[in-house]
Order: sequence, then structure tokens, then C-alpha cells
Amino acid sequence: MNIKPIKNKKDYQNALKRLEVIFDAPPNSAKGDEAEILSLLIENYENQHYQIDAPDPIVAIKIRMEEMNMKQKDLIGILGGKSRVSEILNRKKRLTVDMIRTLEKHLQLSASILVGNYNLQK
Repeated sequence: MNIKPIKNKKDYQNALKRLEVIFDAPPNSAKGDEAEILSLLIENYENQHYQIDAPDPIVAIKIRMEEMNMKQKDLIGILGGKSRVSEILNRKKRLTVDMIRTLEKHLQLSASILVGNYNLQK
């Protein structure tokens, strides 16, 4: 096992190639241990160099609705009436603090995502 820190893109590419070779190694074997350590190093490098920004609140709501097989009408009563749900999802009105609290509870979305800034439609 020859593991070293991933310091640049070349090291990263080499680590990915090596992980591909040993990915299915049995757990608790030398190659399995190497794969586990290598995946942690790769994850750390990716978090530092390929950070993915969180979606804006409306996109996050729509993604969660899709994951939960929800339709727009399923938010009636959670966000308010039919027109209020439409205004929120079509970016005509902003989420209120009460709506954020309710969405956090019903959709299990972090309030930190829901309070993010987003543009309204004009």
C-alpha cells in the first residue's frame, strides 16, 4: 500500500484510477483498507476543489417534492392556499419565516437552505 496525500490534479487522477482497480476489494483486507483510505483522501480533495453549492430555496423545494413524489397541490395547507403555493413556486412571492418552519418540518429540508436568497420573477 503506497498512499500519499492528494496535492494536485495529477495526484487526484492517479488516486481515482487506483480506486477503480481496487474498488471491489474485500473489507478488512490490505486492498480493502487501501480503498477505504483512498476514498477518504479523494473525498477530501473533492470537497476542497470541487465544492457544490446548495440549490436556491425554490429549487430545493422542487427537488424534495420530486423525491417525495409530491405535486404542487400537496403543498396546499403547508404553504397556504392554492394561489400562495403557485406564487411561491413561481417565484412571485418570498417564503415567510412561518413557511420555512413548516417546510422544514414537512419536507425535512434544512432551514439554512430555505432562508437562502433567490430572485423573484418580475
